[in-house]
Amino acid sequence: MKIIDIRSDTVTKPTEEMRMAMYRAEVGDDVCGDDPTVIELESMAAAATGKEAALFVPSGTFGNQLALFTHCERGNEVILGDNCHIVEHEAGASSIIAGVQLRSVGCPDGVLTPDDIERRIRKVIDPHFPKTGLVCMENAHSSGRVISTEKMKAVYNTARKYGVPVHLDGARLFNAAVSLGIDASEITQYCDSVMFCLSKGLGAPVGSILAGSKDFIAKARFKRKIMGGGMRQVGVLAAPGKIAITKMVKRLSDDHQNAEILAGMLREIPGVQVYEDMLDINMVFFNLNIKTDDNEFTDYFGKRKIIVYPPEGNMFRFVTNYGVYVDDLQFISETLKNYIAEKS
Repeated sequence: MKIIDIRSDTVTKPTEEMRMAMYRAEVGDDVCGDDPTVIELESMAAAATGKEAALFVPSGTFGNQLALFTHCERGNEVILGDNCHIVEHEAGASSIIAGVQLRSVGCPDGVLTPDDIERRIRKVIDPHFPKTGLVCMENAHSSGRVISTEKMKAVYNTARKYGVPVHLDGARLFNAAVSLGIDASEITQYCDSVMFCLSKGLGAPVGSILAGSKDFIAKARFKRKIMGGGMRQVGVLAAPGKIAITKMVKRLSDDHQNAEILAGMLREIPGVQVYEDMLDINMVFFNLNIKTDDNEFTDYFGKRKIIVYPPEGNMFRFVTNYGVYVDDLQFISETLKNYIAEKS
């Protein structure tokens, strides 16, 4: 029986074309700057984001933390949303690696505003205050929301007014671009650096990209080595990244459409409330009007070959991804309906 994994789009497996590209990849020593496959990937990534240069890194968390480490001096303050990935799901790395203080802003919808920046940015030099070193945004947001370019532009311009750079956590950058119907570079014009994942919805087995100016990437390359991210014959991992950018971006709309279909099915189940304002990409968030035990929930689905995460509080999340097809959605919906019926 097929296993359906809807925990996240991080569970995607590389395509056969990616596996063959890994097998055939031409390689060199990337620390010495002579892995031709990595060089080509980085050039493609820079072009896709409209930036001067790009750097291949092991993971999204690595890329975000490398950005903080490169932009900031130790003791700087970083302004960002309190529910963004850098705050919630990167293990407190910013205090360990970059040695910065996070000044988080309450923004339930994931959107920073110019007023948020104006109120918190350190405008004067004072021995009592840290220096504002960076502003971070996230798009697509891990809440499933996509932020408009107009709102990003407003934050970017406010930060620039005070000479503060902006970093974009674009782990799902191309999901955001597909949702907005624009090129990724139209989003990334409103940041000084951007990280995006080659894995997740794009299907590569490993790796992310950090992009920015040539000077910024040169500094980041040095600091990548400090963080232990200097890699050798890594063209075998860069090769599927090239396919991720050139081909897999085009299929992200399938995941978005499947999420909409699944959300429609869940709406029809008594006791399920779908969060309608969190449906911009490939994620369906919902809650249940019954009490549930986390292990009981995951075990119930697991016995039916559906792998799910337990809820956070009473918020559940199903994520459509490469490997989850339209035919699977009805089975997922029916399983949830039966679970609620047995619990009621």
